[in-house]
Amino acid sequence: MKNIKSIVLTLALAFLFCFINLMPVAYACTGITLTAEDGAIVYGRTIEWGAFDLESRILILPRGHEFTTELSDDENVHLPGIEWTGKYGVVAIDALNRLLVGDGMNEEGLAVGVFYLPGFAEYIDYDPTIAEKSIGPSDVAHYLLSTCATVDDVREAINQIEVVNVIEPIIEMPPPFHWMVSDPSGEQIVIEWLQGKPKIFDAELGVITNSPTYDWHITNLRNYVNISPVALPDRELGSIDFSPLGVGSGMIGLPGDFTPPSRFIRAVAFTQTARETTDGLETMYEVFRILDNFNLPLIASEESDDKDIDTSGMRSSTLWTTAQDITNKVIYYHTQNNRQVRKIDVGSLDFETINEMQTFPLDIVKEQNIEDRTPGKESASPQPKAMLLDFKLKIEN
Repeated sequence: MKNIKSIVLTLALAFLFCFINLMPVAYACTGITLTAEDGAIVYGRTIEWGAFDLESRILILPRGHEFTTELSDDENVHLPGIEWTGKYGVVAIDALNRLLVGDGMNEEGLAVGVFYLPGFAEYIDYDPTIAEKSIGPSDVAHYLLSTCATVDDVREAINQIEVVNVIEPIIEMPPPFHWMVSDPSGEQIVIEWLQGKPKIFDAELGVITNSPTYDWHITNLRNYVNISPVALPDRELGSIDFSPLGVGSGMIGLPGDFTPPSRFIRAVAFTQTARETTDGLETMYEVFRILDNFNLPLIASEESDDKDIDTSGMRSSTLWTTAQDITNKVIYYHTQNNRQVRKIDVGSLDFETINEMQTFPLDIVKEQNIEDRTPGKESASPQPKAMLLDFKLKIEN
């Protein structure tokens, strides 16, 4: 009997790891969080999507905006769902040229990031008797950002909605999402819909990737308790002295592949060994430095047999990367087209005068800033045409 149980367990684990390793790396988003010495909290993330360009934009949602969740069945018939009025102004980065938030912050400093959870996210089927509290997975992020000020508010809001299966036409399935939520108090949670019900995990480490579920990743960390920033000591075998070949020997065993479990381990290792930073601005630099380790090339998706993949015009599977200083209410970002860091000062926006939803391009010019510093050339001083040091949103009353 024990042998049968052992075989079943082995097969189950083999299936799980085969599933993880066969997941397209195009869905390999990674999120991390760092805290500065002055208490500033900076949450950052990459977004990977190697099948096609998500055509993301900066999205501004005003206070008092009237929302209607987008529900439809398999035959694309519109179905009634939850309707609400936004309490807070929101700045976000969207996708697919519509109201589909990938990452965002509201005027209270609440931040919500959307991450992929294929194979594990599961919602209930639409039921007209609960239509007034039914919402699609693509609407959850802007629902939380527009109605909640704190993580505690989010915990309460989650219990007031039902996330239902809504087909996303471009992927022909309900999008399998989970969400990282952070607020200026330092509290962070991960929300997952598992077997049709919401599950909230405290995210003390401030790290998130993709499948499997968040609690599995935390358990898996136990396999790497030997990882250390301290170099291994010299060792003597017989009359021969052995010493590490170089720096980093304490990190031997750190997984280096692109699977979500490996990225989760690396993200925890890198954030736990990050350099000390004084304030939010300096922490932003450290967040981007760490997230550079998770950028993915297009080659991973170009080798796929999927005929629907269209990478024309793309330079990377990592479309954009953000660092949100939720204490000082500033969003920093750079893109696949331009590594110049730009910022949106959410705290300085006057949401009393913003009356309608607005969008702005992430890149004014889809080119990298290259400053010519060749001695003697006159072009060394002027800013390149794609330079955008501080993206000041001009809101028309």
